[in-house]
Amino acid sequence: MNSPDAAKLCLRAGLSVWIPHWGDCMSKLHYSGICEVAEQIESGKLSPVDLTRHMLDRIDAIDKDLKSFMTVTRDRALKEAEKAEREIADGDYRGRLHGIPIAIKDLIDAKDLPTQGGLAVLKGNVAANDAPVLKKLSAAGAILIGKLNMTEGAMAGYHRDFEIPVNPWNAGYWSGASSSGSGVSVAAGLCFAALGTDTAGSIRFPAMANGVVGLKPTFGLVGKSGALTLGDSLDHIGPLTRRVADAAIMLEVMAGYDRFDRHSLDRPVPDLTSNLDAGIAGMRIGYDATYTAIGASKELIAAHEAALLELEKLGAQIVEVSVPSQTTELMDAWFAICASEAVAAHAKTYPARAADYGGYFGDFLALGTTITQEQVDAAWQLRRAFSAEFNEFLASVDALALPSGIGPLQNDYDLYQNAEALQPLFDKAHLEYTVPFDMAGAPGLTVRCGFTAEGMPLAIQFGGAPFSEATLCRIGHAYEQATSWHESNPPI
Repeated sequence: MNSPDAAKLCLRAGLSVWIPHWGDCMSKLHYSGICEVAEQIESGKLSPVDLTRHMLDRIDAIDKDLKSFMTVTRDRALKEAEKAEREIADGDYRGRLHGIPIAIKDLIDAKDLPTQGGLAVLKGNVAANDAPVLKKLSAAGAILIGKLNMTEGAMAGYHRDFEIPVNPWNAGYWSGASSSGSGVSVAAGLCFAALGTDTAGSIRFPAMANGVVGLKPTFGLVGKSGALTLGDSLDHIGPLTRRVADAAIMLEVMAGYDRFDRHSLDRPVPDLTSNLDAGIAGMRIGYDATYTAIGASKELIAAHEAALLELEKLGAQIVEVSVPSQTTELMDAWFAICASEAVAAHAKTYPARAADYGGYFGDFLALGTTITQEQVDAAWQLRRAFSAEFNEFLASVDALALPSGIGPLQNDYDLYQNAEALQPLFDKAHLEYTVPFDMAGAPGLTVRCGFTAEGMPLAIQFGGAPFSEATLCRIGHAYEQATSWHESNPPI
């Protein structure tokens, strides 16, 4: 490729300076959004094979320190990239995910690859088929580049036999609960999108911690068969990306009926992208300053206030609201439901192989066995009443602006084997900002909105009534286009 062509490509990929060599351009392309990269692939200016090799080489060079990948699928990725390149050359372009390297959390099945979910009891478990959600992404031309490390069983702690993903902004900070590998890999430019799961906040927490976009969809919108279960009535699968538009592109492909998932919704796939640039003039965005101040730091509150001012400039109306009370009883109900469902999901290996479980998750399952059916029934009664109230409240505005957590959290990685020591970290995370959306099945979108004085990313969450993903993405995209926070990358 000659220098002018290279310069055009780099400029169209979002770079602001002329770069004379193709290799130099590739060295920055991994931080671009899917839309920018897809434009180059569709035009034939960027080879899916070259891009995939570049990403694989980057994983080899960087991930030994970040530890986000459990399995790197080099052979599969290169075969899929070669196939994509042939198809595109033949005029069979499938859309903006065609030729794009992605990764999935290691509780989602990929054919002939291990699915372990951070669990020692599942070592040697190999999937017979791709999960339906992965099949949809593959049908759209996405390239599976690997599977990502996570907490044990998608709960809070890590098993001693598995590596803990490291926050790429600062190794001394939390990398964000169970989908930590997903957040780290996207932030570090190791893939263009990753799948995570969210039962109490584990798409939105790693998005917040690693400064990326995380979209937890409406419950049932994305089928979850072929994925290991933590809480069957609480688990959601969703994308983590570097741009809001990329999350919208991913979710459009991922959504749809899954006949193997009893919770899957048989309804039309939402259109999230055609009106993404329509703006937010006239939208009503709710904000509860008292609710935000429950645990948010002064830096985070200031960042949220600045974000709200920016949204007002874009034509939105900021409405003072009062979020329904987040009581201790609601968190207790979440625990009773999730723990009892986790015990059922692990019936084949727990308590028969209790010694093979780690300290945190083992304790969680042990407590789950003590929960009575009477307690579960009471928890569901409270959940149904709360969900009705919460979703009615969310429907009163176009979106609710709130934290995804209190902000960056320092942590000691040695804590992850000790339930008693780890609990204060999660108390600080303030599940009041995330659990209500899981209990009510409502969507939430997390985007970056600033940095701390120490250079750690800050985030804001936009939550909405069920099936409001298109509106949330419009708000997040408009905010992203009006600011530059998303343009900064980790110092790696």
